[in-house]
Amino acid sequence: MDGSQNVGAALGLTMLAGLSTGIGSAIAYFIRRPKVVYLSFSLGLSAGVMIYVSFVELLPKASAMIGQAQGVLAFFIGIAFIGIVDLLVPELENPHNLEGLDEPEAIQHRDRQLMRMGVMTAMAIGIHNLPEGLATFASALSDMRLGIFIAIAIAIHNIPEGIAVSVPIFYATRNKNKAFSYSFLSGVAEPVGALLGYLVLMPFLTPGLLASILAFVAGIMIYISLDELLPMAHRYGHGHLVIGGIILGMLVMAVSLLML
Repeated sequence: MDGSQNVGAALGLTMLAGLSTGIGSAIAYFIRRPKVVYLSFSLGLSAGVMIYVSFVELLPKASAMIGQAQGVLAFFIGIAFIGIVDLLVPELENPHNLEGLDEPEAIQHRDRQLMRMGVMTAMAIGIHNLPEGLATFASALSDMRLGIFIAIAIAIHNIPEGIAVSVPIFYATRNKNKAFSYSFLSGVAEPVGALLGYLVLMPFLTPGLLASILAFVAGIMIYISLDELLPMAHRYGHGHLVIGGIILGMLVMAVSLLML
């Protein structure tokens, strides 16, 4: 292949890997009647995905590249950043205590919280997918066989990420198209990351900066999991169902990461 063909093939691989999020996004279309037990299990699954990928892939990889101290610093900066965002959201839109509300009002607050949580999850996964797309693109440029292998593995673990975004938004809005759209857009960040890397960032994006971004995103994901996903999963479901979702989410991510 000549240079332009290599670039085109690398971009194509990155797009396929990122848009596989759409498979997970489409899960909303298969939920005929929204049930709280589905929501509880799915939120546990989402938390498992995000916690595992943060502590097993993102933070260790960043620490190996830039040192443990800098990696931990970037991790807690990510937590502080999303914590500040959380505090800036008006309390009416961010109800952590629904006691004392009548049932219709409580349901309305729950739906607002779910919508907000889904959007925050989409943001975290979208930011995570930017450097991931850049990494897939760069790998394919240097070695097409390696790029294909990495793209397949990333495509597999993007599926539960799509579920993590689409399910809470679907339960909040009862709108399958909206749930799919938000989730699908988080996957679009992957080919966007590749394009940015090729057109703009490649001369400036040092390995150290890329590693810091990974640790920063890990902090965001952990905060969302502990502050949003798990409390709501336990509020609306049985403890064993939540734990089952967490373990399955971790298992899916573990298997996909072993393929890398």
